Amino acid sequence: MKWVAGLAFAAVVQAQSLSGVIDIHVHSDPDSVPRSIDAIDLARLAKSRGMRGLVLKNHYESTASLAYVVRKEVPGIEIFGGIDLNRTVGGINPAAVERMTMVKGGWGRLVWMPTFDAENQVRYSKENRPFVPVSRNGELLPEVREVIAVIAKHHLVLATGHSSPAEGLLLIREGRRQGVEHMVVTHAMLAPVRMSISEMREAASLGAYIEFVYNGLVGPNKMFELPEYAVAIRQVGPASVILSSDLGQPGNPLHPDGLEAFFAGLKRSSFTDSELDRMTKTNPARLLGLP
Repeated sequence: MKWVAGLAFAAVVQAQSLSGVIDIHVHSDPDSVPRSIDAIDLARLAKSRGMRGLVLKNHYESTASLAYVVRKEVPGIEIFGGIDLNRTVGGINPAAVERMTMVKGGWGRLVWMPTFDAENQVRYSKENRPFVPVSRNGELLPEVREVIAVIAKHHLVLATGHSSPAEGLLLIREGRRQGVEHMVVTHAMLAPVRMSISEMREAASLGAYIEFVYNGLVGPNKMFELPEYAVAIRQVGPASVILSSDLGQPGNPLHPDGLEAFFAGLKRSSFTDSELDRMTKTNPARLLGLP
């Protein structure tokens, strides 16, 4: 528990500011790439800061089992997992999603369309390697529609991953057509997604939440200044926005610290406590189907 010594005082003085917050985008160990903290220690830290819940994300394997273990080790905080449909799980693989729903506890909740293996990501990065497509000629692939049917059947969350704006809107429209109850556009402003304000507003009008992540404002992945986020969030509207960390990278703040800085900056940008509560507590809870 290396976080304790460095953050004990911060935990004491800041615990109330994160009370009830749910972070839907959490990277942690164990992982196949370096991470700053493991899931159990992070859950303990988040709980000590008053947070309500975390969604554990791994680009290459399901975190449903990890969510079960963390809940057992750290009772008193709601932990969920999910699955990214990258090549390591077979890409757009309905069987993998169906199997995730069978993991003990039922804590696998999010289904991210391809992220680092997405066609949009590979093309954006100018890499020459296999990718996982979700559409062809402006139409979703049949297996994508099948995955969305599994999401609807099990009341899971459809997340757009690193899909292009056009693909993200196709996914959200199909989710709505099939009766998916919970949808989110993954870090909508961040590359390689880069949705415009009008595209974000269209996705929101179709019932999706629009995610803004602190990782886009700090460290090696920084792409924006906070005022740019503030303008976009205001135009989309807090009723349709979820704020999360997308942290866990070595050198970046730990998740609760990043969230604290994120919220403080938005408060300085004239967002009210009520609006922040909506984006950090109410909306994430609704996305996860929590009361």
